[in-house]
Amino acid sequence: MKFEPENLYHIYNQGNNKQNIFDSKEDYIIFMNEIRALLLPHCEIVAYCLMPNHFHLMVYTDTRNLEQVKQGVVMIDPLSNGIRKLLSGYARIYNKKYERSGSLFRQKTKSKLLTTGTVVTGSPLELTDYTEICFHYIHQNPFKAGLVNKLENWEYSSFKDYAGLRNGTLCNKELAKKFCYYDPSDFVQVSYRTIF
Repeated sequence: MKFEPENLYHIYNQGNNKQNIFDSKEDYIIFMNEIRALLLPHCEIVAYCLMPNHFHLMVYTDTRNLEQVKQGVVMIDPLSNGIRKLLSGYARIYNKKYERSGSLFRQKTKSKLLTTGTVVTGSPLELTDYTEICFHYIHQNPFKAGLVNKLENWEYSSFKDYAGLRNGTLCNKELAKKFCYYDPSDFVQVSYRTIF
């Protein structure tokens, strides 16, 4: 993974062999705290969803990601290093807690570039921009997986923050407005109307 500044990315990974990576409320909270400590210093979080066996993050990189850090004999960007630390550190915590060993996550964390540094303007009536589609897709995961019957019933995503049901501080709502057409007045309606 290499993250270039001034871009929006969809980052995701899942448990090795699709096994669970979160087995308790405490597990989700630990992972969120690790995101705050290890990723937030290097990027802005736009959206997230933690599922029992995988996670999704939408992040925006800025100039904080320009400076390379040495990892062993190679130089990598700070966000890539933060993701490496997040996954290895959480795996150590999880393995110790559940008295297990071995890899917890799939070897390769995937990332998809959503922008090329161009700010979206206007507000279409239909979802035509992949950044907006991805934004809603991330929040719809628990509903589509049958874990909840309402999007707002899943505690481990940024949906409640965007819907005004929780006062979360992790996500940058201004970037969601800028790139994903987020509008607080119709976010919930659009989220349900656009279930894929």
